[in-house]
Amino acid sequence: MTKKALKEANINFHEIDAITPTYGPGLVGALLVGLSYAKALAFALDIPLVGVNHIQGHIAANYVTYPELKPPFLCMMMSGGNTQIVFVKNYTEFEVLR
Repeated sequence: MTKKALKEANINFHEIDAITPTYGPGLVGALLVGLSYAKALAFALDIPLVGVNHIQGHIAANYVTYPELKPPFLCMMMSGGNTQIVFVKNYTEFEVLR
């Protein structure tokens, strides 16, 4: 998956400035696998590891698919055991409504 992402982005490992894995909440097994890989990669590349809230990561992924999307907006977030309605106030402030 990493090789495919690098190929699609037309970059190599040494062009990455930081690794940003999600750390929770979420399914522990999946998070541990991703976090372990991210830690190893950051260590091997000698670059910073910056954890991101898993739910906020899902919300922020919308900016990749929909670059015109700008806060504020309501987001129905569903991932594994998490289902939330989130008011996205700006790029860093979120309020869980339900």
